[in-house]
Amino acid sequence: MGNSNSEIVKNFLKNIYKKSSSKEINKLKKDIESIFFKNSKKKPENNLWNETDFFLISYADSIIKKNQKNLKTLNFFLDKYCKDFNFVHILPFFPSSSDDGFAIIDYKKVDNNHGDWNDFKKISSKFNVMVDLVINHCSSSNELFKNFLNNDEPGSDFFIHRKNGNGLSKVVRPRTSNLLKEIKTKFKKGYVWCTFSHDQVDLNFKNPKVLIFFLNIIKFYLDSGALALRLDAVAYLWKEERTKCINLPETHSIVRLIRFLIQNYSPSSILITETNVPSEENLSYFGNNNEAHCIYNFSLAPLLIHAIISGNSFYLKKWSRSMPPAQIGNTYLNFLSTHDGIGMRPLEGIIPDKELKKFFKILQKSGAFLSFRSSNNKENVYEVNTTLLDAFSNTFDGKDNYKIRRFILSHEILFCMEGIPAVYLQNLVGSNNDKRKFKKTKSYRSLNRRNWDYDNLIKKLKTPDSQNHKIYKELIKLIALRKKQPAFHPNATQFTLQLEESLFGVWRQSIDRSQSIFCISNLTKFRQRISLHDINLISTDKWYDILKSKRIKNINDKIYLLPYQSIWISNRLV
Repeated sequence: MGNSNSEIVKNFLKNIYKKSSSKEINKLKKDIESIFFKNSKKKPENNLWNETDFFLISYADSIIKKNQKNLKTLNFFLDKYCKDFNFVHILPFFPSSSDDGFAIIDYKKVDNNHGDWNDFKKISSKFNVMVDLVINHCSSSNELFKNFLNNDEPGSDFFIHRKNGNGLSKVVRPRTSNLLKEIKTKFKKGYVWCTFSHDQVDLNFKNPKVLIFFLNIIKFYLDSGALALRLDAVAYLWKEERTKCINLPETHSIVRLIRFLIQNYSPSSILITETNVPSEENLSYFGNNNEAHCIYNFSLAPLLIHAIISGNSFYLKKWSRSMPPAQIGNTYLNFLSTHDGIGMRPLEGIIPDKELKKFFKILQKSGAFLSFRSSNNKENVYEVNTTLLDAFSNTFDGKDNYKIRRFILSHEILFCMEGIPAVYLQNLVGSNNDKRKFKKTKSYRSLNRRNWDYDNLIKKLKTPDSQNHKIYKELIKLIALRKKQPAFHPNATQFTLQLEESLFGVWRQSIDRSQSIFCISNLTKFRQRISLHDINLISTDKWYDILKSKRIKNINDKIYLLPYQSIWISNRLV
């Protein structure tokens, strides 16, 4: 590591470990240098993404086949049905004791049911794979925690050991369970810190050895073929008494250090932060283009779903207008649902409580469950648990036959927005709530974590009359079309159009200004009229509805949008 890089690392460490001596900082710096010793001489990449990029999100066992390792089954499915995606986020595939993979027992092993690292590398040889770094906590069955309880190494000082809960009243959490878990062993008595569940014990990053442990894991994942790294629940990383213990300065410094090391070791790799928090807090993880390359755009999903269910774009437009364009080198990861529920914290301060209650009631009517978190001795809705398809079963006006059309509309809008789109596999194949799995696990999140039988799923995808076939074909067609449009580059200009509240629209312009696309959607079940004159189409250009490959002959015409219809008007037909 060059002298200048060495000094940068040293400064990061000083910001994180403020009470450490110069001798301790220097030793820690040398330890880091020994991990990332093969530094690339290349400059960091400036063009890490473009309009052709799409993420698919899947568990290793979202699709299973009898007597076959899950990663092998996933590989077959990706090859056959997902060639329009170039990024695949494989959710934790390591040995785990709970939370569908997020309580990790061993960070370096592949769960035997899923296969091994060779199976992983077969996928990463054809797709850019994103791996989860579950950095805030590990399983209570992890060897590190067992060593902690037995006062053995490594791990004897890897966890937060407390005598009581004094000074923790301000802690912000995503759960209602007790923050502290009691422990009683021959060597230790008291409590350990558990932000998420008592099987997921938080690690103590005040101990530099924990940081070194995870830097080794990061290098291992990169060397094993991962291109993107997702920092799971990173906002909760650093803890201080009498604070909220979320988004603390030390956490941001750790993210900056990881970004710097990855950027130098593997310049084409992407660091993504998963922080399900209100919009302004989430935006802070861009830093000054020196933290995450990409942040999960948590606000988009609940606001877009609300806009379609209510038939009103007021809150979506208000938020969209206030969203800052990401700097070159940063971008948003846009999604509508993932393996978790639909996060509701981003709606804080945007949608009034009365409107939120109405929204939650409609979602519950469609079969959704509500999960809560504790804050200031109150329980607030943290996430809504449902498949995206079932979320669109009802509207503020009642039930109708437009459920699938609303679902497709949500993706038409998603694919228009600034950032990189991500599609959850359950959405790609049109999954409904898995009530059977929920009944078995008693976990609300199981509703949207179906384990498809491979042969059964393929049969449905090949049956033209099935909702699975219809949804899959429509989404793949949209993805293929979107990838051809330079105006949908993740950093291309975006402007929110001034339209009636029954409509939502954005204008996108390519970085080289050669292409403009006006994306306008009808959020209601009623036919809506638009005057093309109002959106100021340039008269010297030829304009097309690229969703229909149809020329617009008169830019002063009025056009009609059918219920839940979108139109993409472009000056280029690619």
